[in-house]
Amino acid sequence: MPKGYIIGHITVTDPEAYKDYIRLDTPILERLGGRFVVRGGPSDVPEGESHDRHVVIEFPTYAAARAAYHDPEYQKVAEIRRRSADSVIIVVEGAE
Repeated sequence: MPKGYIIGHITVTDPEAYKDYIRLDTPILERLGGRFVVRGGPSDVPEGESHDRHVVIEFPTYAAARAAYHDPEYQKVAEIRRRSADSVIIVVEGAE
């Protein structure tokens, strides 16, 4: 069964508030089966336009990734991200 991923493309607008998001979202997503594969770090955009920061979180299945994103506890914390960053969040099924 293919894994599932939450992929975030993010430009932080309030770094201090965003630190709270990172501190609070990590234990929730890990408890829900997530493993951070990419979390910030240097990146290159050879084509097109992109946000400044990229995050990839791996889950055992696509259903688990969807459930984690929609989890009420996570959604409460996600409000911090929405206030402190511009972001695009994608939930996607991996290749088999």
